[in-house]
Amino acid sequence: MTNVLENQAIRESRKACAEACPMRCATSPIDEIAHIAHVLETKGRFGLTRGFIQHGTMSVHAHVISVAHASLAMAGRLERLGIRIDRASLIRGALLHDYFLYDWHDPDPSHRLHGFTHPFAALARAEEDFEDLTPRERNIISRHMFPLVPIPPTCREAWLVCLADKACALHETIAGRLPRRSTGCKEVSR
Repeated sequence: MTNVLENQAIRESRKACAEACPMRCATSPIDEIAHIAHVLETKGRFGLTRGFIQHGTMSVHAHVISVAHASLAMAGRLERLGIRIDRASLIRGALLHDYFLYDWHDPDPSHRLHGFTHPFAALARAEEDFEDLTPRERNIISRHMFPLVPIPPTCREAWLVCLADKACALHETIAGRLPRRSTGCKEVSR
């Protein structure tokens, strides 16, 4: 019963935020992502992700926006097949999946195992900043590195982010070496 009440409180909190937010008229996937990113930036440290490089010359911010776009594109295909997707959790989880808030390229010894440890650092930072994380969003953040981190996602939204993250990371890492071709990852300013 407590879980039901918590989820209801979370939904009410998000509804109030959506009503108060000037970007609340989400009419497209781009608007949906922009609205949720705006809320995360207002309530937490999401803006700091602009200052960290992820793959190649791509910032963490640009990377997570790309992952959110690619995840939503895949979700749209599933929704057309009648498969339900929690779009808000999908977007929020995609935007927070790399919310570790440090430069993993620094020669700091604690960053040597970044690929294995950053999902848990991202979850810890997200929990510090956002008390209303849902179990689904926690799953997305902590399980997006499967199979490198050998705990598989347990919801379809987490699987979508896991797959989108790999596609976008591959694109960002080798984009300059291959002929230009669409991957579904949104090109955003770095």
